[in-house]
Amino acid sequence: MARLEEPKNLEETVVRINRCTTVTKGGKSMSFSALVVVGDKKGSVGIGFGKAREVPNAVNKAVKEAKKQMVKIPLRGDTIPHVIWGRFKSANVFLKPASPGTGIKAGASARAVLESVGIKNILSKCYGKRNPLNVVKATLMGLKALRTKEEVGVLRGVKIE
Repeated sequence: MARLEEPKNLEETVVRINRCTTVTKGGKSMSFSALVVVGDKKGSVGIGFGKAREVPNAVNKAVKEAKKQMVKIPLRGDTIPHVIWGRFKSANVFLKPASPGTGIKAGASARAVLESVGIKNILSKCYGKRNPLNVVKATLMGLKALRTKEEVGVLRGVKIE
């Protein structure tokens, strides 16, 4: 997927802030890592991971990275076009389109990505490991792999009506 121009009205969601401690001969040094999802609720989303000595700096780094990695996701109304599996390392996320009024049935990490994209009706289930970073990446991998009817028709060389 091609990188997008930075939209003006982006919404940032902090998925996780993790405190890291390194023990050195001079004592313990603390740092923080932040996992952030950025989206415009119109089909564009990006994820970022930042590390710094202080939480605000880590979040700012993560937001900056997420804006660089924005991708466009094909949607069908307020759900996804078809069933898909997202896989990243040992985290597997199952995504299934849902009828209007269902809402977002997902865990916290996957929900952050799905809400940032602008999906309102979807069913999802996380299998395997539930590490927030890997679940977010698996969800994004699944969304990136989505295809519309037109794209499939072009790939197959068939006209779809």
